[in-house]
Amino acid sequence: MLIQPREMILGSPSGEHVTIRSAVAQDAESLCAHRMITSAETYFMSRYPEECNYDINDMRANLTEIAEDPKCFLVTAFLEERVVADLGVSYVRSYLKYRHRAYLGVSIQQSCCNLGLGGIMLEIAIRQCRENGFEQLELGTFADNARALHLYEKHGFQRYGIQPRAFKLKDGTYRDEVILVKML
Repeated sequence: MLIQPREMILGSPSGEHVTIRSAVAQDAESLCAHRMITSAETYFMSRYPEECNYDINDMRANLTEIAEDPKCFLVTAFLEERVVADLGVSYVRSYLKYRHRAYLGVSIQQSCCNLGLGGIMLEIAIRQCRENGFEQLELGTFADNARALHLYEKHGFQRYGIQPRAFKLKDGTYRDEVILVKML
């Protein structure tokens, strides 16, 4: 499904205008570039930049599929025509017994962090999940990602578990994953 476009002004001194809407097939190249950027900026992403080997045609097909899905969606932030933040909501699994549950993933370029963008995108996603009939929204994040944990808990997510050593970094160290849920 597609999220309708809306405009916002970032809480930065320059007050840049951002459009928030769903990414569509024409945005495939910008979305791929965004994922490469965010993967290089922090280890808090699930992938390294060299693992961002996206095929633009595959990304276009994936974006078309999401746009046509009745419940899954993307909330994407554009600065001019460039993707600077992306939030995706999908089924935990497609089986009937799981269809009341949604999983959320988000990435925001560091230049757009701490400006209120994450909170606005999260509010849009939570509202849309309710409208789409999901009953709970789940996510996982690095245990040492204090900013993300603060944002999620501020929006009503509760910690319900820790996956020890969920992530192994290139330097051989491990990071735990905090699992969170919000009942809708």
